[in-house]
Amino acid sequence: MRSLTLSPIGLIRTTLTERVEAPRQPAAAHGHAGTIELFPGQHYKDALAELEGFERIWVLFWFDRNEGWRPKVLPPRSTSGRKGVFATRSPHRPNPLGLSALRLTGIDGLRLHVTHVDLLDGTPVLDIKPYIAYTDAWPDSASGWLQTASPRSDAVADPLPGWQVTFTPGAAAQVAWIEQRTGAPLAERIRATLALGPQPHAYRRIRRAGEAWQLAVRDWRAHFTVDGQRITVTGIRSGYRDSALARAGDNPAMVVHREYVMQCQAGPEPG
Repeated sequence: MRSLTLSPIGLIRTTLTERVEAPRQPAAAHGHAGTIELFPGQHYKDALAELEGFERIWVLFWFDRNEGWRPKVLPPRSTSGRKGVFATRSPHRPNPLGLSALRLTGIDGLRLHVTHVDLLDGTPVLDIKPYIAYTDAWPDSASGWLQTASPRSDAVADPLPGWQVTFTPGAAAQVAWIEQRTGAPLAERIRATLALGPQPHAYRRIRRAGEAWQLAVRDWRAHFTVDGQRITVTGIRSGYRDSALARAGDNPAMVVHREYVMQCQAGPEPG
């Protein structure tokens, strides 16, 4: 069969820049806002006519940061082993096409303002379609391996329920200090990642740190403990060793880490 050629119609702009930061579904991306920026000179403004009356839109996109594909994948929080990629929403597909139902909050020229965004910044957008509830929603449909027994059962055992993530007062103060000086939504990204569970996974940079656990979020390290379904973040560490900070000079990013180590850092030494 002949190959097919697709051309992006635009890009999405969000605060999410790394795969580990992205929610796994729009339902888990509540509050994440973004903008779809369509390319000029293609008559796309006319193509948007009458779309603003729809509350939600289907966005088809390209998983541009994935290389290759896998016949079987391990879905996040799965308790029953690997699944065929066509039975999952994994980005590791023969053709890395993605589909998300986003909430449309406004249109300004060639810019579509959306929420519940689970896409990374700069993701190529291939198409936009209106979400039509009476034909697109089938709430009684069977959910395959996600259900325990009866295809009409409401009891979903896989994936597991989200984990509860809290911060100690000290950790909350440390996160606030970092966010104030860097503008990075560190607390939001820690919560989104750990809500999937504390187990090491291809998407989650988690490892043991003595008696506790450590999550890497960019160049910061969040230490946490686990008690049942509750995860408690106990402290934030710099991901840089003291020796690296001493050699960093006036690099703005490293200056922030140096100030943090001097004023706020507490807890176990980073690994």
